[in-house]
Order: sequence, then structure tokens, then C-alpha cells
Amino acid sequence: MSLAPRAVLVHRRTEYEELIDRHGTHGQAAFFLSSRGRSIDDVAGRHHRTRLALREVAAAVPLTWRTSQVERADLDRFLFAPEDVVVVVGQDGLVANTAKYLAGQPVVGIDTDPGRNPGVLVRHRCTDTAALLRAAAGGGPTEDLTMVEAVADDTQRLLALNEIYLGSPGHQTARYRLGPDGEEGPGEAQASSGVLVGTGTGATGWLRSLWLERGSTAQLPAPSDRRLLWFVREAWPSPATGTTRVGGHLDQREGLRLTVESDRIVVFGDGMEADALQLTWGQSVRLGIAATALRLLT
Repeated sequence: MSLAPRAVLVHRRTEYEELIDRHGTHGQAAFFLSSRGRSIDDVAGRHHRTRLALREVAAAVPLTWRTSQVERADLDRFLFAPEDVVVVVGQDGLVANTAKYLAGQPVVGIDTDPGRNPGVLVRHRCTDTAALLRAAAGGGPTEDLTMVEAVADDTQRLLALNEIYLGSPGHQTARYRLGPDGEEGPGEAQASSGVLVGTGTGATGWLRSLWLERGSTAQLPAPSDRRLLWFVREAWPSPATGTTRVGGHLDQREGLRLTVESDRIVVFGDGMEADALQLTWGQSVRLGIAATALRLLT
């Protein structure tokens, strides 16, 4: 017998919960904020709206389904199954944080604070949950969002929905060689504050900031385009390091290769620095379009 679908509800701790952890009680947190000219009411209000939304979403799961909940900090230890329907309850960024741990499961984004979130990835309301789950289980329409991957020479692999960053863990100068994957030769020696490789989904965030700052004429990809953009941040010219390769694009057949020439470089995706690849001197990593895409219910 096949298993009934499982709804996996993904959420994250609220600002209010983090304040209570830090200060112990509501009163102490309120005093801390008021002493700095701020009120706890807005933070508490967002917390209660988020918790109410999570309860409403959980109540909408069909009785014949299984249900699990996972907090963002535990995603790297949670085992997703092929029959799961993943329901992200929160902000757009939480969808990106979740995407790297999936393998084609349909994702439903529920906006807990309409008007405050852009709603690029969390496109739906709590009241639509029951219908969305039925649609997801029945093969409803999804949009396949392109993801970026990093694969190290020791087989470590990292996926990201928005962007992958490579650089020094202490925000010092990163030293490496950079060039197209498959090119003969070691690539250009560079010293910079890191390399960013982003997708069309990431083109609404960090990637767009670099694109604007650079005055790039490259066309930003759409979320479903099988194309990536990459930029080197603050490349430093010197007798030993160059700046001729500081940006470009990658299509389905292309990759970018970086070989480490400093003590350590970290590789992390979508701001999840705690779940990063660690590369040391002499190791190399290939960046390119991932075979896996995020299946976001439309």
C-alpha cells in the first residue's frame, strides 16, 4: 500500500520569541525596547499573526494525511520524503532556505503577514491551504524555479534557490583562481571579497544589488530561466592578481570553476552560513545550474 501524503509545515522562530529568549519575560523585553524608544506591540502582533496562521494551516491538512512540522534551524537534520507536500508558512526567504533540502517535492508558500512580505514566493493565504494541498497532491500546476549548485572536488554539494556565495569566513580577502569549467590552465589569480553566483529568483535580492552597483548591461534572468549571473566582489588588481574576469553568465552547458589559494573559503547558499561547505588550499569547486528545480505551486 502506498503511503498517504505528508504535509510538512516549515516555519521559523519569530522576532518576539527571540526577544523572550534573550530577556526572559514579556515585561523585560518590553522594557528593553521602550528604553530605546520602541514598542513591543508591533513585534508581539506579528508573532501572534504568525502563530495563528500556522494553526490555521495545520487545521486545513486533510484528516487522512500525515503531518510534520520543522523549524528553520532544524532543516539540515530533517528527512524529507518523496511523497511530501511542503508548506512554507512565513516569509519569502524561508522558501529559499527550504529549497536546498528538497528533491522535487511540491512547495506551497503561505504568507503570514500580507502587505509586509513581497509575496514573490509565499503567494497564498492561509484560507487557501486546503484547496492548495488537494491541488499539490493531484499534480496541480507548478512553476519550476531554477537553482544553482556548487560541487566540490571531494563530492560535497550545495544547492541554493537565490544565490551561492564563496568567500573568506571572516570577511577578509579571499584568494583563489577563477575560470570557466573545463578550460585548460589554472584560471585567473584573484583577490577579492568573494564571488556571488545567482539565479532569476535571486535577481530580486543580493544579485540585483550587485548588478545595479556594477552598472551591468547583462539581462537579469527570470526565475524559471535556465541561466545564472555571477559577479566578483571588489576584485583587487596587483602584480599577482587580475581583474579581467569579474562577471558573466552561465547557461545550461556552462560552469564556473574556483580553486582555493588561501587557508579557507566557505561556500553557502541563501544566507544559511551555518550550513556551509568548507574548502581549503588547493581544493576546487564548480558552480552551475542545478539539475534540481524548486516546484512552487502557482
